[in-house]
Amino acid sequence: MAEAFLAVLGVTGDAVWLDRARLLLDRVVDHFTDPDGGFFDTADDAETLVVRPKDASDNAYPSGTSAAVHALIAFAAITGEHRYRAAAESGITSAANIALNVPRFAGWTLAAAEAIVAGPSEIAVVGDEADRTELHHAALMLSSPGAVVVAGEPGLQIPLFEQRELVDGQPAAYVCQGFVCQRPVTTVADLQEAARG
Repeated sequence: MAEAFLAVLGVTGDAVWLDRARLLLDRVVDHFTDPDGGFFDTADDAETLVVRPKDASDNAYPSGTSAAVHALIAFAAITGEHRYRAAAESGITSAANIALNVPRFAGWTLAAAEAIVAGPSEIAVVGDEADRTELHHAALMLSSPGAVVVAGEPGLQIPLFEQRELVDGQPAAYVCQGFVCQRPVTTVADLQEAARG
């Protein structure tokens, strides 16, 4: 659900979706984290069980751990907040044994690990909704592992948009990693080149 909220943020440029994702992910980090790494399947304030379940194996759908990890990676990429990236890395590490011994049950987790290694790319597309459409669609088509794309008006109140402005009055795309950005671009061709670089 948190990852869906972040996707809606990316399309609408409405910061309320970042706040909603934060509420969910704070609950995950505060109540599901295993001190030994990864995440339990039940909260620490849920009914007491004989054994608190923890299963990081993926199948046709992601495990709770890998679903949380993907959302945490995207949230950290948008906010720059280390707490969430550290929690994602802990979740990936907790599934390392599965990935090494039975990798077919770690597909979603391995995809998250690839996103962590790749950066992931953070792309801010700044401009009025009608004017930024072409750049926004091009950014969404890039195939960088774990990339996050957020399109919004100049001044959008989220960390990824700090000091991101129009360029000569035109919509601009900022391609960043770890909040370090290349020079902003205003054309699809330049965006594609920046994403490769």
